[in-house]
Amino acid sequence: MDKKLNKKALRAGVITAGTALTLLISTPAFALAHDDGDDPGSGLNVAQTLGLFVGIPVLLFAIIAGLVIVTDKSRKQQHN
Repeated sequence: MDKKLNKKALRAGVITAGTALTLLISTPAFALAHDDGDDPGSGLNVAQTLGLFVGIPVLLFAIIAGLVIVTDKSRKQQHN
């Protein structure tokens, strides 16, 4: 039982170290200084941000779920 605990602790340590290393490496992505040639556009307002990051994914999920339900019902009707 003690070996299982050690394996879990080691695995948790490796995952934590990997996550910390990834965050340390990706910090330049959060820099405020722009590189040469950057041409940032205008920012998004709240409605555009919600539509892009919430509305579109929810809409896509609903479409895919609807297609799955429709195809499943048609398959059940064919078997009856």
